[in-house]
Amino acid sequence: MTHPFLDLAPLGAAHFASIEDRVARLLRTGQDVVITQGEALLPLEGAIRGTAGPGTTALNVITGPYGQTFGDWLRDCGATVIDLAVPFHTAVTAEQIREAFAEHPAIDFVSLVHAEAATGNTNPVAEIGEAVRAHGALFYLDAVASIGAEPVLPDAWGVDLCVIGAQKAMGGPAGVSAVSVSARAWERMAANPQAPRRSYLSLLDWKERWIDGGRRALLHAPAQLEMLALEACVERIESVGLDTVMARHASAASATRAGAVALGGGLEPYVHEARDAAPVATTLRAPAGADAAGLVARALESDPALPLAAGGGALAKEMIRVNHYGVDATPGAVRACLAALGAALAENGRDVDVEGALRAAEEAWGQ
Repeated sequence: MTHPFLDLAPLGAAHFASIEDRVARLLRTGQDVVITQGEALLPLEGAIRGTAGPGTTALNVITGPYGQTFGDWLRDCGATVIDLAVPFHTAVTAEQIREAFAEHPAIDFVSLVHAEAATGNTNPVAEIGEAVRAHGALFYLDAVASIGAEPVLPDAWGVDLCVIGAQKAMGGPAGVSAVSVSARAWERMAANPQAPRRSYLSLLDWKERWIDGGRRALLHAPAQLEMLALEACVERIESVGLDTVMARHASAASATRAGAVALGGGLEPYVHEARDAAPVATTLRAPAGADAAGLVARALESDPALPLAAGGGALAKEMIRVNHYGVDATPGAVRACLAALGAALAENGRDVDVEGALRAAEEAWGQ
């Protein structure tokens, strides 16, 4: 028995390298790009463990759960960690970053999440990058959710380690990810005696055995199906244009926010200011006295495939998340989510205006 997914010719080094080159063009970077064979947590952790150690003083910005995870990894490496936590309904500012530098001049590493899909906020990386560059710290950025939904420009922003994944706005696979690495990030890893070596977490292994070797021999058998899926999703973005894909996500965010406000029933945007709201997901605060997880469960009864979720952990009682990324960054997905939430709220005894919400979403699309 044959199957088109099982009987493929092996993915060679030249083909692998060509996919890396396409990802680099998507990031508009001249830095080295390594496609790692696993979900984005692999390069996110590998980059921290490769560059941080007992001599590191890290400013770890927390605008959601991933920032908290990065702080844990940095402490595991022996780094001195200064956490800069801001409320999840807002974004960090470049001024807050500069104030942290003034208070802790020894900071030589900054970790930041660009867009937090889990909390629905996004951070002004271009402005923050200027502050980090002026201070001279190494800049580590999680752009897993933002790539494909808003500009991600590691070279222009001075990002030394920029990690992306394809499973959100790019509409691609979850099983492979990528990281762009600056020359000084490689230098930091090479000088770090604790950097993973001969390990799946090791980026240095990729540099020495893959990049420095002219990208002629792969370290191990690649995740072939995921690599081909990554190539296909980048090709799809190239065919319509990255700007078009980003505009679609921005429209989905604007439409969802406007529709939720018009829906009423006590529902309101979780992120207070639209400028701080991520284009990949709109988070909503459930009405007082209503359980967010219960409302989402009721809404999903009409269509389990709707991109709706309750907040994670302690946020499950108060936060509703509309995940309008990838194939769900469409007017149809936004309308369906608003209608389902309206029905769930009405059953909960709330006064809602579903027709008004749908009109508001339509008017906001593309503005």
